[in-house]
Amino acid sequence: MADVLAREEYVEQAYLFRILWERLGQDLTLQDLLQQCRYEVLATTKLPLAIDFLNSELKHSGAISQGMRRLGHYFTPYQAFLVGQAEEDSGRFDFRTSLLVLQTEALYKSSAQFDRQGLFFYQFESLCRHRLSYDAGLKAMSLDPAYNKDWQDWLLILQKQLGLVDLADLIYGRSEDFLAYRKRHLGADAQADYPILFGVREGKIAFANRRKEPLFLFAAMQRHLGYPNVPKREIVDHTLEMIPQMQRRIERLEARLKLMEQEQRQGIDITKFYGKSIPPISDLADGIDLGENN
Repeated sequence: MADVLAREEYVEQAYLFRILWERLGQDLTLQDLLQQCRYEVLATTKLPLAIDFLNSELKHSGAISQGMRRLGHYFTPYQAFLVGQAEEDSGRFDFRTSLLVLQTEALYKSSAQFDRQGLFFYQFESLCRHRLSYDAGLKAMSLDPAYNKDWQDWLLILQKQLGLVDLADLIYGRSEDFLAYRKRHLGADAQADYPILFGVREGKIAFANRRKEPLFLFAAMQRHLGYPNVPKREIVDHTLEMIPQMQRRIERLEARLKLMEQEQRQGIDITKFYGKSIPPISDLADGIDLGENN
């Protein structure tokens, strides 16, 4: 299981994911990119050794998710899960998007505003927005060392109850706002039956978004509490590439229409398609000075 790393480790991880995202598609293999990044990150961190291991794993298996799983003391299971989902051929979650999601997560973990509530909403929204497996994703989230024992237990409960109970209700039931509601109605000595994981503001926002799309809940958390936004899937616009192709096709269609019109009126004059005529051999011989008079 991964350990909670020092701040500089998360900063360098975010830098690694960012430069990989920027340089993918520059006619360089992922192995070459990892080799370049190995000399750019801080040598005082553990990341250069992790990059060497990932590069060797990439050469042997063609994937880096297995290497991230084997480096469980450095990369979290959730990071390995995201990369593994991106490396599947049948999925819609591409590798470039996974790098953006990993970069934002690492930056958030290195910031002073980091808390477990924000990390949960970010990771869970990543599953929702990119349509990843909830079962495997929540299992990987529960193994993240950033969560304590109460959080890990609740994530496993959420894994079983998701789909049966509304997400907003599950969050509200573990909030301080729900505890205040119990004290108002049951007395000041009333206590929660389970550990409280969310604050008053999270509870109020969850209560206001009951029976709504979960993405509305996440957007409200980001607006009011400043939690990080989840990068969306890149949509490549091929319109500019299609315009020259369409123009050439239109020109060919116009040429064919002209030939059809000529054929209907007077027939096609195919002599204009001939190449340059070759002069007779006798004309060529007359123009050659054979040097007989010398």
